[in-house]
Amino acid sequence: MNLQLQIREVAESDKELLERHNRFIGEHLRRIFVQIYRIVGNVDDAQDLTQESFIKALRHLDQLKDEHKAAHWLSRIATNTAIDFLRRHSRVSFCEVDHTSHRHNDNPERILMRAEERNHLEAGLRLLTPRERAALILRDVEGLTATEVAKRLDCSQATVRSHISNARQKFRRFMRLI
Repeated sequence: MNLQLQIREVAESDKELLERHNRFIGEHLRRIFVQIYRIVGNVDDAQDLTQESFIKALRHLDQLKDEHKAAHWLSRIATNTAIDFLRRHSRVSFCEVDHTSHRHNDNPERILMRAEERNHLEAGLRLLTPRERAALILRDVEGLTATEVAKRLDCSQATVRSHISNARQKFRRFMRLI
């Protein structure tokens, strides 16, 4: 009888753990995917890296003491996973996340102009180092403060400002050439 009770308790605790993991993933999945996509610029890689980030996080979820810090903690894991990937592969290729994002009143000229702007932006992003790209995206696209970016990239605010400044200078030079 005692063994059956223990088995039932283990099964219930496993069910609670699974529900906690599913809730954690559901709350953060889209945001983490978009964050990683903006760093690596490729949907397939972003999907793989999102999965890898959640695997890393779920392995250590029991170490997270404050549930309110989960979003920041997970973002940091995701950012580092994406940067490590870019370092290993030293490449970036961009593609559209949503090919059907045309506006109702779009004409072919507007669609072409946006595609050209997007191509220029993507070409400019390829000029940046992975850390410059991550800092610029987290700061200018995600709207994080320099302090938040520094925490996510595990570096000082001065380093973040340097990465962002270098990235913006590279973009300006690139834009003058086109």
